Amino acid sequence: MIYDVIVIGGGPSGLMASIAAAEHGGKTMLIEKGNKLGKKLAISGGGRCNVTNRLPQEEVIKHIPGNGRFLYSAFSVFNNYDIIDFFENMGVALKEEDHGRMFPVSNSAKTVVNALIDKMDELNVNVQLNTAVEAIHFDENTHTIILQSGEKIETKSVVIAVGGKAVPHTGSTGDGYAWAKKAGHTITELYPTEVALTSNEGFIKEKTLQGLSLRDVALSVLSKKNKPIITHKMDMIFTHFGVSGPAVLRCSQFVVKEIMKGNKKVTMHLDVLPEKNENQLLQEITSSLEQNPKKAVKNLLKGIVPERFLSFVLEKNNVPEDLKAANLGKDTLRSIVQDLKNFTFLVNGSLPLEKAFVTGGGVSIKEIVPNTMQSKIMERLFFCGEILDIHGYTGGYNITSALVTGRLAGMNAAFEAFYTGI
Repeated sequence: MIYDVIVIGGGPSGLMASIAAAEHGGKTMLIEKGNKLGKKLAISGGGRCNVTNRLPQEEVIKHIPGNGRFLYSAFSVFNNYDIIDFFENMGVALKEEDHGRMFPVSNSAKTVVNALIDKMDELNVNVQLNTAVEAIHFDENTHTIILQSGEKIETKSVVIAVGGKAVPHTGSTGDGYAWAKKAGHTITELYPTEVALTSNEGFIKEKTLQGLSLRDVALSVLSKKNKPIITHKMDMIFTHFGVSGPAVLRCSQFVVKEIMKGNKKVTMHLDVLPEKNENQLLQEITSSLEQNPKKAVKNLLKGIVPERFLSFVLEKNNVPEDLKAANLGKDTLRSIVQDLKNFTFLVNGSLPLEKAFVTGGGVSIKEIVPNTMQSKIMERLFFCGEILDIHGYTGGYNITSALVTGRLAGMNAAFEAFYTGI
């Protein structure tokens, strides 16, 4: 028996590709090496499954800094609003949360995964779990999927949806790169994105700030010329190895790219109070100190920033815990304000790709037709999801990219299958 479409990989893009192929009349098989479908979906959004983002299309593409512009053509066929309709038409009610993130009303990723599985059942997609693919043999009219068991399955179109190398416990272990190379594709350099960063600064090594969270700070990555490459205003946390949290994850790919260019250390700039300008802050603190000359500096500054960060800044500026306001020198005060508004520290790398949320790099998008996801090199070979060199920030952007590219890959794999003449 020859299938019209075989999809390899049961993550978000593979599930969507299987549904799209079957909806467009293709006799479809989905092969997944693990024992469950949708493992990455099940853990996304803290187990609640952030299925997409409701921001305008322009904004969504801006939040996919890794080649997001490539998705313009795809979005003209199927976009984030179509994803919302797709789920709601399957009976999955969605709700909007901060920054446009869309979640199932049930607050459970299972609702989303089960809806996709039920849809595949309804469309008679043949799902093979615990089935590992050894190789793909590409040919003129049909492609042959060779399983590790030795079994061979013929198909007219193949969709490779096996993910990247991030979050390997979900099954993303980089299997697809070798198959893409065999078909003649270029794999751009792989690197971790949306990943925690490491630092050798004294205060990190001594764990002075370990576990401290800072809310709504402005965190920037500086270039060699000390100019901001990117700034994100979100929360962050100091860890035993460096820094993490939403602002850090969003800045991480820019740090990793600087390090890949050969910069051993990258400077990060932290503004703990981005809502206030430096002069305003200096004046406010000065007047508070002048009005309360007998009070301890530390007590007067309490509440401006978390206490542990305040203690760290005071210690850094050699201000004793009990120093009275009247005895604080003007230069020391300026230096304290400088640390609150312009604290810089060095980072020297990131946690490894296996610990990242998202893989940077992958199958070169220059070799993919943007409005079908078909290979420009091999007939009836399609790619979707994280195996492509496309990556976004967390917040529903990577899943949006996976579902959109999956939809196009599955649909066009079915169309192409009907023109093979077999």
